[in-house]
Amino acid sequence: MLCLEQVNYRYHKDLFTFDLSVKQGECLALMGPSGAGKSTLLSLIAGFIFPESGEISVNGNSLVKLEPYQRPLAMLFQEHNLFSHLSVRDNIGLGLNPALRLSAQQKLAVEQAAEQVGLIEYLDRLPEQLSGGQRQRVALARCFVQPHSLWLLDEPFSALDPILREEMLALVKQLAAERNITVIMVTHHLSDARTIASHFAFIDDKKVLVHDEISQLTSQHHETSLARFVKAGE
Repeated sequence: MLCLEQVNYRYHKDLFTFDLSVKQGECLALMGPSGAGKSTLLSLIAGFIFPESGEISVNGNSLVKLEPYQRPLAMLFQEHNLFSHLSVRDNIGLGLNPALRLSAQQKLAVEQAAEQVGLIEYLDRLPEQLSGGQRQRVALARCFVQPHSLWLLDEPFSALDPILREEMLALVKQLAAERNITVIMVTHHLSDARTIASHFAFIDDKKVLVHDEISQLTSQHHETSLARFVKAGE
């Protein structure tokens, strides 16, 4: 579904090289030490930065020359990026039309999205009238109301308390499974990866060192840098 082939990106003197293939419906946790290249990899997929060589494709269609808004994906950040002057309804609706000119069917989709994340009663409230967890639910609804089968999550729940974070991860897992969505999630929490992911990619030294099923995310792994990483996080 998603394929990165010999994708090279240079930042000052650092050269990042990524090879990765993710199947439809998988949930992949991107993990690794700080500065290893997790956010760089996500930014390359999203189109915030462009590689100097290599191919990035979704379902066989190249993304490398497309701007972020042209790419068939939705993103969810740690900062929820809601517009404070817009209602919950309109913040979700932005995922369908930036000008908020919504058809009757799209308006219904917004309401259904709000209901799925437990916010149907808050549609006419402003973000400032919501809790932090509720605001992240709005951002999640805006993400999945879009007709894309690929979600990129950049540590979206790391600022939430453990109980709320686990609740949000379970919600993402449920919604993605219902629609056969492919999820790529950057996280530094081993528990989060094990909660939501079917697979993981361990990034170190500016490349993907290990790509495997989540059951292999252990401190006994034969790749010593991964084993140390897991041991330090447990």
